Amino acid sequence: MSYLVLARKWRPRRFAELVGQTHVVRALTNALASGRVHHAFLFTGTRGVGKTTIARIFAKSLNCEQGPSTEPCGQCNACRDIDAGRFVDLLEIDAASHTGVDNVRDLIDNAQYMPARGRVKVYLIDEVHMLSKPAFNALLKTLEEPPGHVKFLLATTDPEKLPVTVLSRCLQFNLKRLDVEQIEGQIAHILDAEGIASDGPARRLLAKAADGSLRDALSLLDQAIAYGGGTLAEASVREMLGSVDRHRVDALLRALIAVDGPALLAEVAALAELAPDFGSVLDEIASVLHRIQVRQLVPETGERDGDSELLAIAQSVEPELIQLWYRMALEGRSELPMAPSPQVGFEMALLRMLAFCPRSGAGTPVASPASQAATPTAGSPARGRGAVEAVGPSASTEPRSMTGVPAAHPAADAGNATNAGPGGHDSTRSAAGTA
Repeated sequence: MSYLVLARKWRPRRFAELVGQTHVVRALTNALASGRVHHAFLFTGTRGVGKTTIARIFAKSLNCEQGPSTEPCGQCNACRDIDAGRFVDLLEIDAASHTGVDNVRDLIDNAQYMPARGRVKVYLIDEVHMLSKPAFNALLKTLEEPPGHVKFLLATTDPEKLPVTVLSRCLQFNLKRLDVEQIEGQIAHILDAEGIASDGPARRLLAKAADGSLRDALSLLDQAIAYGGGTLAEASVREMLGSVDRHRVDALLRALIAVDGPALLAEVAALAELAPDFGSVLDEIASVLHRIQVRQLVPETGERDGDSELLAIAQSVEPELIQLWYRMALEGRSELPMAPSPQVGFEMALLRMLAFCPRSGAGTPVASPASQAATPTAGSPARGRGAVEAVGPSASTEPRSMTGVPAAHPAADAGNATNAGPGGHDSTRSAAGTA
């Protein structure tokens, strides 16, 4: 018997089995319960969040022999045929491969005929944004005023490409990305039902890697089970995903805090031996820095995170420096494709963080050569406006002119002007005027 992948085996068949999307389920079940069912629905959202699944369950609710009902029985011929994909009155059309106007004309011609077995003839058009402009124009009239026995269920990942005339004729539902907790809970439920041993960190890694898509999570789960030989362990999942252990990220941050360049590069070299995805490592660094910043700036929220290592870092680094490192991690992530190699790009991102670290024990950033050259030293002329500064406790407090020659004391000038004789005042005013 052929193996059925987890994403297909565990596809929901009732609204109650759906993970998330409660706002869509509530609207559809209320419409079914009240009998106010629109003739065209548009489901939008990223891949693997349940667009086609919800459309199929909705079609089953409309055609169930015990219905229409918010809970299809799943036992009648119509429900079983829809689950098996052979129900004659549910026409699934892949718009990516049927993009032309001729395909839409065939659809329109067939829509006028009554359902062969079911109560309603349902047209499920997947990736509807792939239809050509003439095809959309041909569909508009039927989409606006279809026969009473026809329902249109449209699904797309890119609603911005749909004409406004199509959007205005449909009830639109935007399906949300699933959060990590929802995906992790579903993975745990499936693993328990399948009798596969697993640990919590491994499940959470898969849930994060899925990026909000439950189908992606189940595909990764299939891969992880095969990679781990029938079990799910954190070490094997990390190795499969190319991610790194959290302790290595902490070691990188400790080297940065200590301004220890050799230790930092040694940690990078140790990471490189594992052949990780350096972009994922920078993502993990940014995630840890976010948690550190929350501990620093919103301690009442951060107290829920009982990580002692994060607490130690949060207490030893200024919040401004965490913000700077976070921005550098994001910039380094975006610059990786342009680097000579991923490892070089990763190293440069960390060295950039190191360059802005305070000197150990000094508490001030490392001065650049330009700033050092601009700093006046003892015995050298000061440069720039108002650059008169005492250097060291033994430096002379005698005023100096901009040429470096000691300036005459004001009292002495006054004495000289007084001893200038009868023309002293005139000569002083003349000198002042000349100046």
